Amino acid sequence: MTENDRLLLNAYIDGELDPAHVLEFEQRLAEDPPLADERARIEALRGAMRERLPRATASPELRRRVTALARPRPFAIDWGARRGWGAMAASIVAAFAIGSAATYLAISPDRGESELLVSSHMRALMASQPVEVASSDRHTVKPWFNGKLPQSPRVIDLAAQGFPLVGGRIDVIGLTPAPTLVYRARQHVISLTALPSSLRARGPLRPIDGYNVVEWTDGALAYWAVSDLAAPELENFAKAFRSGEAEP
Repeated sequence: MTENDRLLLNAYIDGELDPAHVLEFEQRLAEDPPLADERARIEALRGAMRERLPRATASPELRRRVTALARPRPFAIDWGARRGWGAMAASIVAAFAIGSAATYLAISPDRGESELLVSSHMRALMASQPVEVASSDRHTVKPWFNGKLPQSPRVIDLAAQGFPLVGGRIDVIGLTPAPTLVYRARQHVISLTALPSSLRARGPLRPIDGYNVVEWTDGALAYWAVSDLAAPELENFAKAFRSGEAEP
């Protein structure tokens, strides 16, 4: 059992996995007896600890101090300090404007899916591995999305062009679950996410924090490629994918 298996197992027992990963992990438990035994051992150990170990209780003094801290405190108002109130009102208006702008940027599609996709790409790079299904076989990766999302993306074998397939994962872009294919170009990772074509780019795409973004549409889907590859190389990847043929 790998360290990643142990981390996933503990996350599963703690209820920290999302529904899609719960189903996937339960299938692994059914197919992996040692992993299922480890789950039973951990749950039995936790149950024994809950039953046999005494629970720590707060002392009366600690309870009193916490209650005092939680109690609302009155504050004095200097009604004569009108200038102070004016400054406070101005700061409140400014804060409201900034907060409203931040909320607008967070929920507005005009914020640019490119920023959300770059953030998702960076999160994947910081994970133990950037994929949920690891395979260079498109006949393994494409069926993995079936049942998880309404529509699966095209999966093209680009190993001959220097962009081998690594696997796939599901990202959530805004509020939209989206399939992401992962390719490599030497030591560079390419995240290729398929979104509804209604979420296509609304203007020229620029590098974000050192990552380039390329976008194109194919029928009902808009494909977004994100990588720290040089822009011309990422364009070559996009051209190779667009011209590639997906087997049924």
